[in-house]
Amino acid sequence: MNVDKFTKQIYKQIESLCQLGNNSTESQEILPIALTNLGVVSEELQVTVEELERQNEELVATRTALEVQLRRYQELFDFAPDSYVITDKSGKIEEANHAAAKLFNVPQRFLAGKPLIIFIAEDERQVLYSKLMQLQQGEQSLESVVNLCPRNQELIRVLLTVAIVTGNAANNSKMQICIRQMNTTQDKLCTERIEEQEETSIGDRRKYVYLKGELIPLKPQVIWQVDQGLVKLSTLSETGEEIVVGLAGPGMPFGVDLTSLHTYQAIALSQVQLLCYSFSELAASPLLAAQVLPQINQRLRQSEALLAIFGQRRVKDRFEQLLQLLKQEIGQPTDRGIRLSVRFTHQELAEACSTTRVTITRLLGKLQEEGKVSIDAKNHIVLNEQSLLNKLSAQDIYTV
Repeated sequence: MNVDKFTKQIYKQIESLCQLGNNSTESQEILPIALTNLGVVSEELQVTVEELERQNEELVATRTALEVQLRRYQELFDFAPDSYVITDKSGKIEEANHAAAKLFNVPQRFLAGKPLIIFIAEDERQVLYSKLMQLQQGEQSLESVVNLCPRNQELIRVLLTVAIVTGNAANNSKMQICIRQMNTTQDKLCTERIEEQEETSIGDRRKYVYLKGELIPLKPQVIWQVDQGLVKLSTLSETGEEIVVGLAGPGMPFGVDLTSLHTYQAIALSQVQLLCYSFSELAASPLLAAQVLPQINQRLRQSEALLAIFGQRRVKDRFEQLLQLLKQEIGQPTDRGIRLSVRFTHQELAEACSTTRVTITRLLGKLQEEGKVSIDAKNHIVLNEQSLLNKLSAQDIYTV
């Protein structure tokens, strides 16, 4: 029952009591029954109000935890010792950290919207632009030594380490670029160093496997990166209830040093394969850092998406937007629609929406009746691409 239905029942009982005054004989028989029914309905209404208040407190706690997480990731990007910029696929700067603004000699707020290529020596622009465009058609990263033109300063020799991150749609691709100033010796040894780093590339590293439901150990100065599968990142409320603060899919990093939450745990939602890096490795290897650290930006976007979801008042809206986020993160195109590659229990979906398992079961059943979702033979949720669920695209969710 909802609050509106309870309210109607109360009004009905009150109207019945008012009509009793016209018939004293009937009032003696009906009044006790009406009062009893009114008392029952009032108690049920009180229970419902208390449940709504509890859910609201959980939502506030979840939002607070996500905001803390969001600030943490933004600070990690802004105050990184190296210069980092993020551009769209055409090379236009979307974000730049403090170090990049200092290197370009341009205030940070004025860098957004400017083409990166204008900060490159004029005679090198065409070559670099060609490399960047070719990069998006092939490999996912490259390194290039160029002359940088800071505003009102002399040329600086720098190493650009570029990584491509592509979403489900081709127009979602971004270029994440690390810029490091070089001296003469570094310039000469650059080729040898790149070859050395390629020998220790991600593909050659040991992969750690954890089964569904296993708790993944988190250690200081260590970063995990998901190679396959999905990991749930969560904290605990004051009442001991789990609050989901992130979902780490392929490519995403996580670790205790990437959060300021006192209670933080990672649980495999499916069988996962993880790569492990130490902070010292990342500091010593610009190529490795370019493949791992920029993924923090993806986690930042996901945190914003989760904040937008938890900001919805209605459970139905939170659930539908959560399905859209999962579609973006782990969706697989099939003949029937977009299939979520991980099988979720109703309890796991309820925890992610800060509601009850019964509510999720009811909402999922309703979406099935409407033809918006279906369940395949292995109990995976399949989203109908043509349904109204598509009213919010993944890009909309990430930019709410």
